[in-house]
Amino acid sequence: MRQLGKKRRSIGIRGQMMWFLCLICLLLLGLFWFLSTQLLEPLYTKHIQKQLTAEAEMIVAEMDDAIAKGEILSYWAFGGIKVTNDDFFSQLGSDIYSNGELSSFCVDISDATLRTIKKYENLSYCSLHQKSFPDTLDDDIAYSTARQVRQYCRENGAFARVLPAAKPSAYNQLVVGRMTADGAYTVLVSTTLMHVSEAGEVMSTVLPLAAALIFVFAMSAAWLFSEWFTKPLRQLSRAARQMAKGNYAVQVESRRSDELGDLAQDFNHMAEEVQRAAQMQRDLLANVSHDLRTPLTLIKGYAETVRDLTGDDKTHRDEQMNIIVDEADRLTALVSSVMELSKVTSGTYKCERVHFDMGQLCDEVSERYDAICAQNGWQLQLELPEEELPVYADPDMMQRALHNLLGNAMHHIGQDGIFILRAFRCSEGVRVEVEDHGPGIAAADLPYIFDRYYRSRSDAGKQGTGLGLSITKAIFQQHSFRFGVQSTVGKGTTFWFVMSDLPYVDDFEGK
Repeated sequence: MRQLGKKRRSIGIRGQMMWFLCLICLLLLGLFWFLSTQLLEPLYTKHIQKQLTAEAEMIVAEMDDAIAKGEILSYWAFGGIKVTNDDFFSQLGSDIYSNGELSSFCVDISDATLRTIKKYENLSYCSLHQKSFPDTLDDDIAYSTARQVRQYCRENGAFARVLPAAKPSAYNQLVVGRMTADGAYTVLVSTTLMHVSEAGEVMSTVLPLAAALIFVFAMSAAWLFSEWFTKPLRQLSRAARQMAKGNYAVQVESRRSDELGDLAQDFNHMAEEVQRAAQMQRDLLANVSHDLRTPLTLIKGYAETVRDLTGDDKTHRDEQMNIIVDEADRLTALVSSVMELSKVTSGTYKCERVHFDMGQLCDEVSERYDAICAQNGWQLQLELPEEELPVYADPDMMQRALHNLLGNAMHHIGQDGIFILRAFRCSEGVRVEVEDHGPGIAAADLPYIFDRYYRSRSDAGKQGTGLGLSITKAIFQQHSFRFGVQSTVGKGTTFWFVMSDLPYVDDFEGK
């Protein structure tokens, strides 16, 4: 039972695109939030650690060079008085401050006693020494954190760790430790992680508002983009509905140069072809109706004559009956041609391609014309090479094409009574030609000679359905063979086609 009512429509392409773009926006926002909240701090910490490590290794390298040269960097006099190499540490301080990679830092240099030898510091608050800047105290024994870190460095060698904030208002601090080659000195380089903490706080505050603004912008952009993208699709939909109503002259305007523009051009081309086919169908129907009406009228008229007028005049009656038979045969041929053309062009009659010798087929077809040639004093010349002519095609359809071309040649045979069937090898495969020495075809008629029901000026008044060459054209097109016609007025006409000896791969196969 046919379902009544309108089918519920799902979300259109425009809505789908909007939802897709919004989803992408949300995913990007989520990714940005994850990077900002989860990966920002580790990445920043790793970057700072590389800078601290380079600074610590630079300091250790200068101290190792000085020790290798025999310089005394420091010692304790009388067990508690610190004596240092002021020249060396002054130059070291200049190198540290001139480096410029760290804006705020603390450099702690200690010896084996875990006491400070030299310290460079410009931190507002140092968690390592647990005091505020500036620092005027030298006795750092009370700074338990620094001593623990120095002890850790001497026990483990190189290290890097984060010190938690020593008070609520302070920030975490990253410390990198290195030792000199002789193990006499420990170098600690540290800096605050204030910037990454502040960045995290700012991001957590700003991100919700930014996310809302970005989402609104994404919704607006998605709506505009979907409107622009689906506009040609809506035009195509409206045009398709117009075609369904019989308006084949409809065209879609598109200035796009992308795939949608190509689709619009293809649609316009399809509409033109459909319009042309519809017009050809109307013309064919009109022509066929006219040609059907003519023999039917003649059959009816002569039948009435036979019935009412001929009486016992056998000669007259036989003449009238022959006309009736001829017109019936003409009518039968017309109907058969129309049906055959319909089968070939609609695809009902499929090609059954096989490998065969085209020379042998030409020989067999030519034998069918021996009787009619002998009866009329004509001559069919068969020109074939000694070698085989292998081709890949439908033999029955090729036989039909040859009969159509030879029949056309007989209708236009010249005064010499000769028409020719030749076949020979060429670069593409096998070329077949049918030649006559008749009146020829005018140049204005050549482009239309294969059209349905087209008759050249020289064919006026001649018998025939006018569909033979159209059927031949459809056969060649199904095989994708090249074909054409050459003609000179007053000298004759040559129809030709080129056959391949290789299997043809349909462009639509496998799709």
